[in-house]
Amino acid sequence: MSSVTLTAKAIRRSLLAVAATSVATTGLFSSAVIAADDEKVERIEVTGSRIQRQDMETASPVTVISAEAIRAEGFTSVDELLQAQTSMAGAALGSSSNNGSDGVAQVDLRGMGSQRTLVLLNGRRMVNSGSGADSSVDLNSIPVAMIARVEILKDGASAVYGSDAIAGVVNIITKKDFEGFQLDLNGSTTSESDGETAEISGLYGFNTDSGNYTFGAAYSKREGVIQSDRDWTDPGYSSYLPTGSLDGMVQDGAGGWEERSTGYDYTTSSYYQTPNERYSLFANMVQEFDNDIVLTADALYTKRKSDQQLAPQPASVMLDVCDSDSDSSCVTLTDEMTEAGISADETGRVEYRRRITDAGPRIYSQDTDTFRISAGLAGELDINNGMNWDVAYTYGKNKAESSVANSINATNLSESVYANQDAWFSGDALTTEIVDDISYTDNADGGNEQHVFSAGLNGDLFDVSAGTVAFAIGAEYRYESGYYNPDPVTVAGDSTAAQQDATDGNYDVISVFQEVSVPFTDKLTGEFALRYDDYSTFGKASTWKVGLTYEATDDLMLRGVAATGFRAPSISELYGGDTGSYDYLEDPWGNEEDSQILVRYTSDEDLQAEESDSYTAGLVYSPSYVEGLSLTVDYWRFKVTNAITRLDVQAGLDACYADASSSSCETFNIGSNGDLSNLTSSLTNVGSQDTSGIDFNLAYSFSALTLDWKINNDTTYLLNFEQEGIDYTNMIDGNFGAYAEVRNNFNIQAGQDDWNVMYSNRYIGEMEDLSTGDDVDAVLYHNIAGTYHVSEMITLSAGVKNITDEEPSSVSNGSDGGTVPEVYDTVGRQYYGGVSVKF
Repeated sequence: MSSVTLTAKAIRRSLLAVAATSVATTGLFSSAVIAADDEKVERIEVTGSRIQRQDMETASPVTVISAEAIRAEGFTSVDELLQAQTSMAGAALGSSSNNGSDGVAQVDLRGMGSQRTLVLLNGRRMVNSGSGADSSVDLNSIPVAMIARVEILKDGASAVYGSDAIAGVVNIITKKDFEGFQLDLNGSTTSESDGETAEISGLYGFNTDSGNYTFGAAYSKREGVIQSDRDWTDPGYSSYLPTGSLDGMVQDGAGGWEERSTGYDYTTSSYYQTPNERYSLFANMVQEFDNDIVLTADALYTKRKSDQQLAPQPASVMLDVCDSDSDSSCVTLTDEMTEAGISADETGRVEYRRRITDAGPRIYSQDTDTFRISAGLAGELDINNGMNWDVAYTYGKNKAESSVANSINATNLSESVYANQDAWFSGDALTTEIVDDISYTDNADGGNEQHVFSAGLNGDLFDVSAGTVAFAIGAEYRYESGYYNPDPVTVAGDSTAAQQDATDGNYDVISVFQEVSVPFTDKLTGEFALRYDDYSTFGKASTWKVGLTYEATDDLMLRGVAATGFRAPSISELYGGDTGSYDYLEDPWGNEEDSQILVRYTSDEDLQAEESDSYTAGLVYSPSYVEGLSLTVDYWRFKVTNAITRLDVQAGLDACYADASSSSCETFNIGSNGDLSNLTSSLTNVGSQDTSGIDFNLAYSFSALTLDWKINNDTTYLLNFEQEGIDYTNMIDGNFGAYAEVRNNFNIQAGQDDWNVMYSNRYIGEMEDLSTGDDVDAVLYHNIAGTYHVSEMITLSAGVKNITDEEPSSVSNGSDGGTVPEVYDTVGRQYYGGVSVKF
């Protein structure tokens, strides 16, 4: 990934260029023109601070990803480009998440959880989106075509932005101040001739005497990739067979019964890349009025249609055994069955399992609509030292309809077995009549809504010997609501899928905040922020931030930040109805043969806010004796306490197995002799996280051999990641993803006039398999891309990702296909290309 970590001179150079054509907004790179000695001086606002000022040196590291870099490297979605960054970890949901994702795409900065990374659009909050009552932003709702650049603030920023910014901020800046018409066509395919993507987008903008209006539209489509279509995929194993099994025994084809010896391969139905189709409309406007008041507004609408596919429903029902002849409410065990060892348990029942292949695979579908509009007014107060004011309103709404075709009604299934015992136990295919009786389409709906009102004042307070003391103050009101209504069959507990209750709730928060920038000396500047939030749910929260920058020499700047943060419990955490989840777990008692075990998830209205402390310290070195070279090194640490979490169920199972009197048995509702029928995981505020590491960036631009060269290298070295007291450093697992000690991205470009060629690679270091302790191989992905400007109107681009078709590393307890698709490339070599035409 071609990115640059910016502060000091690098920020000043890049932002002043952007600001030269901007007007005042409350966005990321906003600018205001102020009077100073009869000259106009540009003022800019940068990520992590609301203070507008000419001097852009800040204490926090910011990574900038340009639209050109996004296109050059063939990214078709925001989540893909973000997860390629070395600062990401864990396993954020995205295009490779087939099981349980509902088609959403998220970002997971530092692997601390998507709910702890704040996503902004043009400097203002984005509505949470997905299937309903969601706790994070669905990045699918933001089309790549509208992005001018992406800013990643790798520092805690709750004192500036409020809740959710514990791990940092992703600020997506849209294209604006555009003039003319631009049409873009982009597409890709894999070396296996599947997984095709296509995108067409248009951008139109025009200037007036006092403003600019920019409009855009985009359509994209992504095809799926089936797991078994990759030769490295090991066949999946499931004890749920298409012929059915009774008490672990199957028909032998001759009227008898034998022990189950084979398993069902579910990889023939499951996706490595999920299908997705999106329609987007977006617009930006800037209008300056005669009284120097500026109106800015942006609007976005995205419709997403997505699918995931899993193997046909695995159905498990406990059947009552008749004492004598069978009737309509029990089954009779034949002599052949009893001779084979099939018998009722202590409750008088026997377990019947069957993979309902006759109904077809489970097809999960989502149809989501996300709408957001944001508008603001900004102007100047008639005060000599320059005061700027702004007011803004943002409204966001998301609604979704989701379904699961070929779901199975467990109640109807049991009744059907009782009524058609011979048909169910024969091992033969089920009749259409039986399939129609037991199958149905599960339908659900949900949504989210957001209102944000804000007002602020910023400018210069007074002069001191080293410069000017600047400030920003403001207030904000925010209202959030969400709901999710599962299918009535699921709510009633009649489905073979996990039972789930409805979710519905809302909260509001009133906030006040202030920032001050103080130049202590010509070289030392302090940044101070304080914020107070009052929530209708848990109550009050106060956060602060202190940052220092010290220009040791003209070439070297030192920087550091200490801050506190918080995350308010989300609607789903507070008001979410009880729901089931089939987690990848190992049963130490050996009662459960499958790796996926049903766990009951519960919420809690009395949850409190999470709290955090963050620290960063580093340097920026731009040696004057090497033109174009910049080095940054930053140490970072994040500590989260009072974290809202579900305790490690696997650890609870192991503890209860080792000691039947352990409190874990009660905590997780584990019954005697390892009875997991009521296994429960409750949300609680006893969680913790402690993670630290070092980021290193090298950027070098130079000319040689008649070519212009750019080299960029990003490295993240993870020193520590602990969660709930468990050390996950350099570990990988299907439940939580990967925390590699070393991640590295390297990029080198060479160009001349109208063409540019780029080679890049992405390295994920060797890790340890959490379940087995075995080494998981490192992987290095190689990519190449090229851009050619045919004329002022036409630009062509093409590239190959994963040139050597690297296979993903094997993970014993992987989330899918024997690996972790959210971490490794499971699609393989991809070819992509595009054309851009501008009039």
